Amino acid sequence: MKRATDTLTADLFEVPAPAAALPGSMGYNLAVRRLMSDAIKATPHNSAEIAARMSELTGQSITEHQLHAWTAPSREAWRMPLEFVPAFEVAAETTVLTSWLADVRGGRLLLGRETLAAELGRLEHQREEAARHIKRLKKLMGAR
Repeated sequence: MKRATDTLTADLFEVPAPAAALPGSMGYNLAVRRLMSDAIKATPHNSAEIAARMSELTGQSITEHQLHAWTAPSREAWRMPLEFVPAFEVAAETTVLTSWLADVRGGRLLLGRETLAAELGRLEHQREEAARHIKRLKKLMGAR
């Protein structure tokens, strides 16, 4: 019996690549609005709570109306300033924008223990490479 192909799960060993830098290919206005809108829907907090928390975190007045304008596809002139992304992600309890940006630029976002695990894996790989190189050198020298 043939197994269905999983197209949703990312390959852990796939090397990330940045998005193609073609003319007009990086107009991400609607993508960012959709990511923000989906993040707001996915959080247990409503828009007013997110705006209030963002105001608290930034020290600037951010209203629910602004938040709605930043996510509405019809409000092209309204765009959330990049400096508010960290506050938005904290308030909405998400990392969706940071993850998306890393993906677009050919990377992956690692947080907390994931960062340590990646560093450990890198160092273990270096150790294995060094051990192989030492073995080759010893063989060339006639040692066992």
